[in-house]
Order: sequence, then structure tokens, then C-alpha cells
Amino acid sequence: MREIAVRAPGRVNLIGDHTDYNDGFVLPLAIDRDCRVLGRGTRGELELRFLDGGDENSFRIANAVRDALGLDIGLDAEVTSTVPVGSGLSSSSALAVALATAFCEAEGLRLPPVELARACQAAETAATGVPGGIMDQLTSVAGLEDNALLIDCRSLEVTPVPLPETIGVVVVDSGLPRRLAGSAYAERRAACEAAAARLGLKALRDATPEQVANDPRARHVVSENGRVLAAADALSTGNLDELGRLMLESHVSLRDDYEVSTPELDTLVGRLVDAGASGARLTGAGFGGCVVAVARAKEAERIAAACGGFIVRAVDGAGPLTAG
Repeated sequence: MREIAVRAPGRVNLIGDHTDYNDGFVLPLAIDRDCRVLGRGTRGELELRFLDGGDENSFRIANAVRDALGLDIGLDAEVTSTVPVGSGLSSSSALAVALATAFCEAEGLRLPPVELARACQAAETAATGVPGGIMDQLTSVAGLEDNALLIDCRSLEVTPVPLPETIGVVVVDSGLPRRLAGSAYAERRAACEAAAARLGLKALRDATPEQVANDPRARHVVSENGRVLAAADALSTGNLDELGRLMLESHVSLRDDYEVSTPELDTLVGRLVDAGASGARLTGAGFGGCVVAVARAKEAERIAAACGGFIVRAVDGAGPLTAG
């Protein structure tokens, strides 16, 4: 059987949270922290050694990924990851995509990016019970070096948005682990679906600001979609001040309308801005995890050090490990 050495990156979302499962827009980037699978394909069972502390959920994801791909191949492999668990940087999606890439590599199978991402999304939902959108998996699959990705979560069209060299991206972990299965994530999604149904719409992607003015949950989604498109324009032109303003507005909306922030996340946003960031916001589903900030590239290292964070780079999506 084939030898396997593959990787799949985590992601940070610059803006556009809780919009993906509403057929909306998101602006993430695949980051230089990844999950790796090294070993070989087999005709037997899954023999996976999680060297960074895998748990029962990790094995459930592995089996669910194989089922979603419709394969019966086994793996004898070691799994490592530099994506912090519970941080909102998509550690579980990086694992799912890395495993899916390994299964496909072992089988000599080549799937279109969207098909691979859909299989991983279905596997994660089956394994964890959390009805997440497709942003995390598609970003891990389709990431592009030095680019953010403007993703239309209805058509699944991915448009690269170059990250100017003048802009640095800083991530800070709040230290508060995110637990979506035990959070109000599913409740928020159900509220959005109910709001769309009341309006007779397929999804809140189709709602106008006037239609949702008195519904805070839906109001966040509609306003956030507008901010994502404006942020993609700001990023493409290197307008850091405008990008930062939009990120701060996004955080306020997530805090007040969608109610998924925490005091720790709010404090970190304030600290990053005080340290010189142009804008900051919680990233991912909220309820804990990380904050992302943008700053002038020459200031990013200092800001990261002052706030206990780290710089991230945009990298290519999942695939074979290359030498070096």
C-alpha cells in the first residue's frame, strides 16, 4: 500500500462568523499551523496514533470521514497537529481534512475541493453532533498562500483576496476553551432558520436590513454579510483603517446582537486596539477561543508580543507534505 505524508491547515476567519450556515459570505485564510498524517494505507482497520493527545472524538471523526468518503481502506499512521484544540482555529476540521486527504492519497483518489470539503463537513457533523457550516473545511482544502478567501457559502465559489505585505494578522488565544457541542451554537442556528422561515426565505442571505431590524440574531447575519463584502474590498486595496473598523463593528455585533462573546474575548479586543491594532474581533463561533487582529506589518510582532499572541501567515490548502 502507498506511503502517506499529508497536511491540512487550520484557519482564522478575518470576518464573517455565523454567516456560513445562512448561505452568506466569509473571509478566512488557511494558516501556517496544521494537522499532519504520516504512515501508510492498509486493507485493515484504522491504526491511528495521535501524538498530540487525540481523544475519543478524534477516532469518531476518523471513522466518520472514511464513511463519508465511501471508502473501506485502513490507515496505519501517526497524527500530529500544531492547531490549538478548542481555540476556534478549526483544529477538528484540520484533522478531518488531513484524514480525508490521507484516505484519498492511500486510495489514489482525486476529489474536487468542494466535494472533499462537503464530505469532511458531513463527517464532523456526524461525529460531533454540531451542525456547522462548510467554511472551516473548505478553507482547509482550498487555502492559497498569501491570500484570504472570499467564500460564497451558497454557491461555494472561492475568490482569492491577496493579503498585502503591509498588513499583518495577529491571533491571541483567550485561554477559554471553546466547546460548541455544549454551547448555544445549535440554538443560534435554529433561531436563524426560524427567522428565515418567518420571512418566507430560503436563508437569511436573502433578507434585507429592514426585514430583520427588530430581530438581533438575524440582524447580525444580514449586517455581517455586508461587512464581509466591504472587508474584502478594503483588504484588496490595502485599506487597513477600513478593514479594522469593519472588524470592530463585527465584534460588537457578535457581542450584542448574536451574544456569542465573553468578557475575556471583549478584554482581548480592547487590549489589541490599545496596543496599536487597527481592528480586532473574536474569530470562529465564539463562546471562547481566539481573537484575530490586523495591524501594520511592521507593528504586528510588537503587538503580538504585548498581548501574548502570534503572527499567522496565509498558506496553501491540504495536500502532500513537501521536502523542507
